[in-house]
Amino acid sequence: MALFDLSLEELHEYRSESVEPQDFDAFWSKTLQETREHDLDARFERVETGLSTVDVYDVTFAGYGGHPVKGWLKLPAAAEGPLPLVVEFIGYGGGRGLPHENLLWASTGRAHFVMDTRGQGSAWGGGGGTADPVGGAPSYPGFMTRGIDAPEHYYYRRVYTDAVRAVEAARSHPLTDASRTVALGGSQGGGITIAVGGLVPDLVAVAPDVPFLCDFPRAATLTDRHPYREIGLFLKTHRGRSQDVLRTLSYFDGVHFAARGTAPALFSAALEDQTCPPSTVFAAFNAWARQDKAIEVYDFNDHEGGGPYQEAAKLRWLRAYA
Repeated sequence: MALFDLSLEELHEYRSESVEPQDFDAFWSKTLQETREHDLDARFERVETGLSTVDVYDVTFAGYGGHPVKGWLKLPAAAEGPLPLVVEFIGYGGGRGLPHENLLWASTGRAHFVMDTRGQGSAWGGGGGTADPVGGAPSYPGFMTRGIDAPEHYYYRRVYTDAVRAVEAARSHPLTDASRTVALGGSQGGGITIAVGGLVPDLVAVAPDVPFLCDFPRAATLTDRHPYREIGLFLKTHRGRSQDVLRTLSYFDGVHFAARGTAPALFSAALEDQTCPPSTVFAAFNAWARQDKAIEVYDFNDHEGGGPYQEAAKLRWLRAYA
C-alpha cells in the first residue's frame, strides 16, 4: 500500500489526543509495589546448545503476581563481565524462541536477556513457555481486549510489570552491568520497551522499532489490520462502551510512558506500516521526554520496517551508550 497516513512533515508535528489518567503514576506505583512484595526469585540454569561462542541460560523469575516468567540470558562464551546488558521484548504472538535463536546482541560482547511474553509464543518463531494464569472478562480472540473492562484487570498490566521485573532479573546476574542497561524490541516489543522506559528511570538507552501499543484512540480508528482491529471488533459487539475501553487503554498507552522517558532513545517508523501506523509511532516519539532522541524513517516499508538496516543503525547508535 502507498502512503496512507500523515505526511512526514505533519508526523514530526503530530501530538496524540490520548488523555492521560490523573492517577496514572499512582496506578503504576501501586502495581509495581504490590509485585515487588513477591521475591524476584531469579534462577539461571545453563543449557547445552551446541554453540561455541555464546553461553545460554534458561531463566525463570517472578513477574506480576509472583507468576513465573521465562527468559533466556545469552552471554559471550567465557565472559568475565560485568557486561553491558541488552533486555529485549518480543513482538505480538511470539515467544522467547529456542536457545540458539537471536544471537546478534550476545555476538557484540553484550549480555542479552530475552523475556518470554506471558500467554503468547504460539503464532510464530520457536515458541514460548510462559502461561498467563489470570482470567478475565469476555474478550475478542487475541490479547488486546483481555480484561479491558478495567485497568486493574487488563492483560498488559501484567505484561508491562513482567517487563520491569525482567530488567531486575537480568540485572541480578553477576556478569551483567546494571549501570549499562538498554531496553529494545520491535512492534509489541517496541511498545513494551517504551513502557519500561517510562517505568525504569535509570536505563542508559532504549530502542523501540515500529512500536505497537501507542496512541490507542487514533490507532483503533485508523487501521483495520490486527492486532489493533481486535479493539474495534470488541466494540462492534459491545456497543456503547468506547469511552470505558479508551479509559482502560489510556493507562497502557505508550504516549504517556514516553512523557516519562529519561533515557536516550532511537525509534524507527515505516511510512507504509498499516499494523502500527506511523502517526501512532510519532505520537510516542514526539512525546518522549528526553531531548537526546532520534527516529529512523523507512519510506516504502510496511511493518517489517528497517529490518537488517535498522539492526545496523542500532549497532552503530548503541556504541555511545553501552
